[in-house]
Amino acid sequence: MFLKTNKMIIGSDHGGVELKTHLIKFLEAKGIVVEDAGCHGTASVDYPEYGAKVAKAVVAGKAEAGIVICGTGIGISIAANRVKGARASLCHNTTYAKLTRQHNDSNILALGGRFVSFNEAEAIVQTWLSTEYEGGRHQNRVDLLDTVA
Repeated sequence: MFLKTNKMIIGSDHGGVELKTHLIKFLEAKGIVVEDAGCHGTASVDYPEYGAKVAKAVVAGKAEAGIVICGTGIGISIAANRVKGARASLCHNTTYAKLTRQHNDSNILALGGRFVSFNEAEAIVQTWLSTEYEGGRHQNRVDLLDTVA
């Protein structure tokens, strides 16, 4: 597991709250301390607030990694990636999860609550958490992420 402190933060909008609740239980059962950044219900909320909250916590070192969830995963991943130092990766399967850790040093996992089942999400999260960053030839590209814009 790439986490060293076993502390994560997870946030979602209304479209991802059910999956978020499920994943909190899944992660806590593995001994991971999880901060729930909201939201806490199915009433419509604005995903950028939750994506930014998670990303800011990860970049500031308040959590070692984060998970963000909205209906598709697209909007909340865009919001998280607006924070310098955030590398949020939308993953629909375990192959994406593995490659984004190996090649992109992803520090935030984005999921689409309407597109992955609880079982699929567990497998994606497990793969993402158990895959180490390769560094090497990928490091220059990762370094460029915060400088090209």
